[in-house]
Amino acid sequence: MEKDNKTNGMNGEAPVENMEDNTQETVQEEAVQDEMITKINILEKELEEWKSAYTRKLADFQNYSKRKDNELAEMKKFAAEGLILKILDNVDNLERAVSASKENKDVDSLLSGLDMVLKGIKEVLVSEGLEEIDAADKEYDPYEHQAMMVENVDEKENNIVLDVFNKGYKLKGKVIRPAMVKVNKKN
Repeated sequence: MEKDNKTNGMNGEAPVENMEDNTQETVQEEAVQDEMITKINILEKELEEWKSAYTRKLADFQNYSKRKDNELAEMKKFAAEGLILKILDNVDNLERAVSASKENKDVDSLLSGLDMVLKGIKEVLVSEGLEEIDAADKEYDPYEHQAMMVENVDEKENNIVLDVFNKGYKLKGKVIRPAMVKVNKKN
């Protein structure tokens, strides 16, 4: 009978203990699968949340970039407004000087008006950060001067600016137009 209990029947069926083990393994496997499916579902949900958050942040960044581009374009469009308003005062003075000289047929008043306007424009430019490059009788600097001619003058040192054809200017320390000069070059 012991034999019968172990085999649980005559036709060689698996013993009852093995069936219980198989059932326990199946239940454990199902529990592991359920747990894995739950974890996968949780991970998929987190992934979707991350994707959604990423998509929102990307859209926010694109909107921010577009807004900044529009602001920059608007700023560039009207960047010269302050400078133009300052120069318009000088244009008004110039118009008054021309008008007064036409009425009086007085060249001296025209020249006086022109000097006043020139002085005003220079003051505006200086207030905006423009400075003149001092070149006459200075040592030639290729960053600030553009040599248009060379000449050999024995009384002057080598590489000294002899003459300035066109003034040079810096804007807030940056050369925006080099001075066009004649330089002394000794042979």
